[in-house]
Amino acid sequence: MSLPIYLDYGATTPLDPAVAAAMEPWGTAGFGNPHSAHMWGYQAKATVELARDSVASLIGAAPETIAFTSGATESTNWALKGLLTAPGQTRRRIVTLATEHSCVLETAAYLESLGAIATILPVRADGRLDIGDLERALGEDVAVVSAMLVNNEIGVIQPISEIARAAHAVGAVMHCDAAQGFGKVPIDVDAMGIDLLGLTAHKIYGPKGVGALYRRPFTMLTPLLHGGGQEDGRSGTLPTALIAGLGAAARIAGERMAADHAHALMVRNRLLADLTVPYIVNGNLDARWPGNLNLSFPATTIPLLAHLPGLAMSSGSACSAVTGRPSHVLTALGLSDARAKASLRIGFGRFTTAAEVDTAAQQISAAVERLASEAA
Repeated sequence: MSLPIYLDYGATTPLDPAVAAAMEPWGTAGFGNPHSAHMWGYQAKATVELARDSVASLIGAAPETIAFTSGATESTNWALKGLLTAPGQTRRRIVTLATEHSCVLETAAYLESLGAIATILPVRADGRLDIGDLERALGEDVAVVSAMLVNNEIGVIQPISEIARAAHAVGAVMHCDAAQGFGKVPIDVDAMGIDLLGLTAHKIYGPKGVGALYRRPFTMLTPLLHGGGQEDGRSGTLPTALIAGLGAAARIAGERMAADHAHALMVRNRLLADLTVPYIVNGNLDARWPGNLNLSFPATTIPLLAHLPGLAMSSGSACSAVTGRPSHVLTALGLSDARAKASLRIGFGRFTTAAEVDTAAQQISAAVERLASEAA
């Protein structure tokens, strides 16, 4: 029995063989603790710092502003909790979007239990924020504005530079969840006005379990993990092999960014051209990462995933797949619960082939036609 075709790159990406090769020595012979003062430790430390340089260069930052974490969820928790609980912090309000990842929304809800106030802004039907809504919501009580660069469910790119300018105008900090944008779209933290940025390796063909937080100098954060003080407030022994993988994935992503974008655009457009049933693209088709395609089908509101056993896809984020609830991102766009549950998030990437999307389009079209006929 053949495996399903993998079209869930928004959930995670395959490990690039070159990344695996970069990691291998640090899981075997290079086992030293990068904080140890001997040969094994020095070698591991050099690898960690090389990776730090690679991550920093991909976002236009200085290496010393990068702290390694277990991934974007930890980075977001540290950024928001650390900022709101920092010594001297008097501002208590968080402003964010209804379409943010659960790591932002749930962290904001937790901080509300500690006395913070969360303002959750709506988005337009295309998934993008109305800057006017943001400006009207801002005030001098706002500590941080948090907005995702590339949405994890619909691929829509938010106008981060405009959001940051509005945040800075009232003295607030700009936080960006760049888990889906890092290594895929150009990022310059200075030019874009980003003060805190979270990223992860496994969305760019790196390993799971490692990411980083960018912190603009003098942005005060309370440590999330206490202990030995590694990573300037993020305690714990660093996983050298995983960090080497993140560094390699970042270097490759920087070299291949244009080629990866062009390939994702090609296979996305090919799949859309191959579909033989009417469809609706959820979210702005132009202002988005082309490797993320979210579709609804007017002919049916029956959840499609169970009828597509030959395709590995999703109907929302991987984090919320087990709940059975409709996607909060799609309902924020105005879709009904039934339409949201019947939508497909199709993810393309570096290793997706034209033949795979041809097959996927055939199977999706056939399933939609069959379900529509049975319901008639």
